[in-house]
Amino acid sequence: MASLFFSSGLMNIAGYSSSGREIHWLFSVFAGVIMCKIVYELTGAFSLLFFKGYAKLNDAEKLEWNNRGFSTVHALVVAVSSLYLLLFSDLFDEGSYDELIINRRSTLSDTILGISLGYFVSDLAMILWHFPALGGLEYVLHHGLSLLSIFLSVVSGQGQIYILMVLFSESTTPFVNLRWYLDVAGKKNSELYICNGVLLFLGWLVARILLFVFFFYHLLIHFDQVKKVFPLGFYSLLTVPPLLAMMNVVWLWKITKGMLKTLSKARHSQ
Repeated sequence: MASLFFSSGLMNIAGYSSSGREIHWLFSVFAGVIMCKIVYELTGAFSLLFFKGYAKLNDAEKLEWNNRGFSTVHALVVAVSSLYLLLFSDLFDEGSYDELIINRRSTLSDTILGISLGYFVSDLAMILWHFPALGGLEYVLHHGLSLLSIFLSVVSGQGQIYILMVLFSESTTPFVNLRWYLDVAGKKNSELYICNGVLLFLGWLVARILLFVFFFYHLLIHFDQVKKVFPLGFYSLLTVPPLLAMMNVVWLWKITKGMLKTLSKARHSQ
């Protein structure tokens, strides 16, 4: 079953009709929204059954607890799929197809981008509805930029390799969410909290800093292809990633300070 799924995902869908592609990615967006709703409800239900402290949380904490549930699932889905498409499939290999790398897409890549659109729409809607309980303006900016970039790529079919690189950075989200869960659960002094903080720092450094360096390098050496992207998509590729990269650097600074503070506290308590 899995092999059939991945093999069909590698089939280039350039032969699809325009209306067929629209139906496909719209269905994927809808699937992403439904996924968020289902996981949100399941997170609350399972937490109530298996975590005694959940019932003691206030409404705002329960809201964020459940929200981080579907955030984690989305991160795992897009990170694994992006890694597969970028490294283990031949979709973006140099010389594997006659099509320019900038124009390559597949059933799987369209599906993942559509699901991710559904997630960002759902999460942004919750952030705005409960503002600022689930995040401040930086989250609104991050989600807005992500929505714009993914939407332009999935509709045009261009630049998907770069969107997938950025989506892989979501692999750090489970560590961010676990850190919050442990804090709320009163486990801030546990070994798991400390280990998670170190892994978050290392993961952030690799997936949100070094990967972005490679992103800009790849963009530069393929700039002759990038210039062929339609105008709005071209300018978004030149502006959105640098903005996200700057936000990642700021967040890395905060993560580093938090990690060093936690490690120092742990060392002095021994």
